[in-house]
Amino acid sequence: MSKLKPEKIIVSKSKDVLKLIYKSEHEITLTAEYLRVFSPSAEVRGHRSSDYILQVGKKNVVILDVKTVGFYAIQIVFDDGHDSGIYSWDYLVSLRENYDKNWNSYLRQLKNENKSRLPDIQILKIK
Repeated sequence: MSKLKPEKIIVSKSKDVLKLIYKSEHEITLTAEYLRVFSPSAEVRGHRSSDYILQVGKKNVVILDVKTVGFYAIQIVFDDGHDSGIYSWDYLVSLRENYDKNWNSYLRQLKNENKSRLPDIQILKIK
Protein backbone atom coordinates (compact mmCIF):
# COMPACT_ATOMS: atom_id res chain seq x y z
CA MET A 1 0.00 0.00 0.00
CA SER A 2 1.35 3.42 -0.94
CA LYS A 3 2.21 5.96 1.73
CA LEU A 4 0.63 8.43 -0.68
CA LYS A 5 -2.94 7.20 -0.16
CA PRO A 6 -5.22 10.16 0.59
CA GLU A 7 -7.63 10.20 3.54
CA LYS A 8 -10.35 11.97 1.54
CA ILE A 9 -11.22 12.45 -2.10
CA ILE A 10 -13.53 15.32 -2.91
CA VAL A 11 -15.14 16.16 -6.24
CA SER A 12 -16.19 19.82 -6.48
CA LYS A 13 -19.88 20.70 -6.82
CA SER A 14 -19.20 21.76 -10.39
CA LYS A 15 -17.56 18.33 -10.92
CA ASP A 16 -14.56 19.91 -12.64
CA VAL A 17 -12.02 19.58 -9.82
CA LEU A 18 -10.75 16.61 -7.82
CA LYS A 19 -9.16 17.27 -4.44
CA LEU A 20 -7.07 14.70 -2.55
CA ILE A 21 -6.58 15.36 1.16
CA TYR A 22 -3.83 13.58 3.10
CA LYS A 23 -3.26 12.90 6.82
CA SER A 24 -0.64 15.63 6.91
CA GLU A 25 -3.42 17.98 5.75
CA HIS A 26 -1.51 18.37 2.51
CA GLU A 27 -3.87 18.71 -0.46
CA ILE A 28 -3.57 18.02 -4.15
CA THR A 29 -6.04 19.70 -6.49
CA LEU A 30 -6.33 18.59 -10.13
CA THR A 31 -8.81 19.68 -12.76
CA ALA A 32 -11.02 17.19 -14.57
CA GLU A 33 -9.59 18.35 -17.89
CA TYR A 34 -6.00 17.71 -16.77
CA LEU A 35 -6.91 14.29 -15.36
CA ARG A 36 -8.75 13.37 -18.57
CA VAL A 37 -5.97 14.55 -20.87
CA PHE A 38 -3.34 12.67 -18.86
CA SER A 39 -5.38 9.53 -18.29
CA PRO A 40 -3.07 6.56 -17.77
CA SER A 41 -5.33 4.34 -19.88
CA ALA A 42 -4.09 2.43 -22.92
CA GLU A 43 -6.84 4.23 -24.85
CA VAL A 44 -4.92 7.50 -24.33
CA ARG A 45 -1.33 6.44 -23.66
CA GLY A 46 -1.26 3.35 -25.85
CA HIS A 47 0.94 0.38 -25.18
CA ARG A 48 4.01 2.14 -26.60
CA SER A 49 4.94 5.82 -26.54
CA SER A 50 4.33 5.95 -30.30
CA ASP A 51 0.67 4.97 -29.66
CA TYR A 52 -0.11 8.16 -27.70
CA ILE A 53 -3.30 9.89 -28.84
CA LEU A 54 -3.48 13.65 -28.29
CA GLN A 55 -6.68 14.43 -26.39
CA VAL A 56 -8.58 17.40 -27.84
CA GLY A 57 -11.79 19.18 -26.91
CA LYS A 58 -11.64 18.23 -23.23
CA LYS A 59 -11.83 21.70 -21.65
CA ASN A 60 -15.41 21.24 -20.40
CA VAL A 61 -15.19 17.58 -19.35
CA VAL A 62 -16.50 16.80 -15.86
CA ILE A 63 -16.20 13.94 -13.42
CA LEU A 64 -19.29 11.75 -13.07
CA ASP A 65 -17.92 9.22 -10.58
CA VAL A 66 -14.79 8.15 -8.71
CA LYS A 67 -14.33 4.53 -7.67
CA THR A 68 -11.58 3.06 -5.53
CA VAL A 69 -9.50 0.29 -7.06
CA GLY A 70 -8.11 -1.90 -4.30
CA PHE A 71 -5.90 0.02 -1.90
CA TYR A 72 -3.73 1.60 -4.55
CA ALA A 73 -5.77 3.67 -7.01
CA ILE A 74 -8.97 5.25 -8.25
CA GLN A 75 -10.91 4.95 -11.46
CA ILE A 76 -12.48 8.17 -12.73
CA VAL A 77 -15.59 8.20 -14.90
CA PHE A 78 -15.84 11.28 -17.12
CA ASP A 79 -18.92 12.65 -18.86
CA ASP A 80 -17.37 12.02 -22.30
CA GLY A 81 -17.62 8.28 -21.62
CA HIS A 82 -13.96 7.73 -20.74
CA ASP A 83 -13.63 5.43 -17.73
CA SER A 84 -10.70 3.10 -18.40
CA GLY A 85 -7.91 4.99 -16.63
CA ILE A 86 -6.65 3.60 -13.32
CA TYR A 87 -4.96 6.44 -11.42
CA SER A 88 -2.56 5.05 -8.80
CA TRP A 89 -1.81 7.18 -5.75
CA ASP A 90 1.76 7.56 -7.00
CA TYR A 91 0.57 8.64 -10.46
CA LEU A 92 -1.75 11.29 -8.98
CA VAL A 93 1.13 12.76 -6.96
CA SER A 94 3.31 12.67 -10.08
CA LEU A 95 0.64 14.53 -12.05
CA ARG A 96 0.69 17.30 -9.44
CA GLU A 97 4.48 17.42 -9.19
CA ASN A 98 4.86 17.60 -12.98
CA TYR A 99 1.86 19.81 -13.69
CA ASP A 100 3.71 22.77 -15.27
CA LYS A 101 5.86 20.58 -17.53
CA ASN A 102 2.94 18.34 -18.52
CA TRP A 103 0.47 21.15 -19.15
CA ASN A 104 2.89 23.31 -21.15
CA SER A 105 3.87 20.32 -23.28
CA TYR A 106 0.19 19.53 -23.89
CA LEU A 107 -0.57 23.12 -24.95
CA ARG A 108 2.42 23.07 -27.34
CA GLN A 109 1.21 19.80 -28.88
CA LEU A 110 -2.27 21.25 -29.41
CA LYS A 111 -0.80 24.34 -31.07
CA ASN A 112 1.57 22.30 -33.26
CA GLU A 113 -1.31 20.14 -34.48
CA ASN A 114 -3.78 23.04 -34.85
CA LYS A 115 -6.11 21.49 -32.29
CA SER A 116 -8.16 23.03 -29.50
CA ARG A 117 -9.04 22.36 -25.88
CA LEU A 118 -12.58 23.38 -26.75
CA PRO A 119 -14.98 20.81 -28.16
CA ASP A 120 -16.26 21.31 -31.70
CA ILE A 121 -13.54 23.81 -32.59
CA GLN A 122 -11.41 23.29 -35.66
CA ILE A 123 -8.37 25.46 -36.19
CA LEU A 124 -7.30 26.10 -39.76
CA LYS A 125 -3.82 27.34 -40.53
CA ILE A 126 -3.83 29.48 -43.65
CA LYS A 127 -0.53 29.66 -45.50
